[in-house]
Amino acid sequence: MAVVEELIRKESDGTISFGNYELGEKAKKSDFEYNGDTYKIKTFKEITKLERNEMFVYESVPGTAVEKFSNSNEEIKFFVEGFEDAQITLELEAETEYDITVNGKDAGTMKTNLGGKLSLSVELDPKSRVEVSIKKK
Repeated sequence: MAVVEELIRKESDGTISFGNYELGEKAKKSDFEYNGDTYKIKTFKEITKLERNEMFVYESVPGTAVEKFSNSNEEIKFFVEGFEDAQITLELEAETEYDITVNGKDAGTMKTNLGGKLSLSVELDPKSRVEVSIKKK
């Protein structure tokens, strides 16, 4: 996997890919239309942030590249890559439990806070990508 040079793109399988952790300065792209929604991406080496219809969706510190991001009511799945371990925050349903899987291994169950935020740490290596799955219980 490589960074997303165009910052955000639609994939042939109906998912989206976004983020470029190799950039030294902030880059952003607004008004990206996908499935009737408008997305905005901000990304560079220190942070990657995705919004849908001006609402928070995804954030990583430091920046990451995300491939094949899919988001349904029951599950969020994506592949992530970065230079170093990252803290990822997602906006989900408030006060709800989710099963987390990283590279096919059970990473436990987490409950979102009142605002619906779920944060997890992912060990990353720039030579490989990590698969993350978050399923509603």
